[in-house]
Amino acid sequence: MGLSQLLSTLALLAPAPPAAAAPGAAGGPLLEEAAAQVLPADGYRSKVALGESVVRLVRAGVIDRGKFAALYAQRGGVTGNLADLLARPSPGPIRLTRQNAGLYVNLLWPIGLANRMAANQASPLNGEQRHRFASTGGWTLGKHASGGNHFNTLSIVALSAAQEALVVRVAHNSFRPCCNNSTFFQDCNHGSALLGLLALGASQGLGEADLYREALAFSAFWFPDNYVPTALAFKVVKGVEWRDVDARTVMSAAFSSANGWRANVARELADRGLLPRQDGSDCSA
Repeated sequence: MGLSQLLSTLALLAPAPPAAAAPGAAGGPLLEEAAAQVLPADGYRSKVALGESVVRLVRAGVIDRGKFAALYAQRGGVTGNLADLLARPSPGPIRLTRQNAGLYVNLLWPIGLANRMAANQASPLNGEQRHRFASTGGWTLGKHASGGNHFNTLSIVALSAAQEALVVRVAHNSFRPCCNNSTFFQDCNHGSALLGLLALGASQGLGEADLYREALAFSAFWFPDNYVPTALAFKVVKGVEWRDVDARTVMSAAFSSANGWRANVARELADRGLLPRQDGSDCSA
């Protein structure tokens, strides 16, 4: 995904709360049931905490507190105390809801973007095109005009060699339905945000299975129009309830990349008359 596409869709701050997938004529009730499982009314209780990460970003200038708060104020504010999130450590686990999912994209995005990892030397972002990605050039809420200047510069989340290897392994095998790239190729805001989430989780002792589960839960709230149908597809095609799905399988290219989702979710449901034929999602979700 290119920078111009992200900016043209005003995805920078994802102001609108995600909505569940619109029910198709035949699949409406089933999709509604799936939405209740994928997007529980009381939200998702994560095992991951922001800790001191956002405060460190503010101190380093990756997040300009005034710019961040002003933009949210223009859009009517957000649920919760944004000033506290920017000014104080957040030791409690994240509680992700439909209302605050967009906010957490933007709190986690600069973590994934700026956090230093040895593996980022091999990142596709680490080159002459560094400022041209939606995740880099699109981040304008710091002291630099382009977030590309912040890429891989700061020790925001301390990781041991083993923890970094875990993050990179999960990132390489986790995809997003706005494109066909893995999380390690963080070319958009959601890619950076998910990489930030994985780094935080690994630094806080989460293992591989938990990291995939966190990745799936956050992705579902960020891309409900994809993951609600995915839950329905697993139920009607594979006979597996959402609570029992293997998160690594769902996050794989087969189900979470744009092409994989169209082939293995949208087409399967459309063939059964449960979903109109559609193309997928993008970073404006």
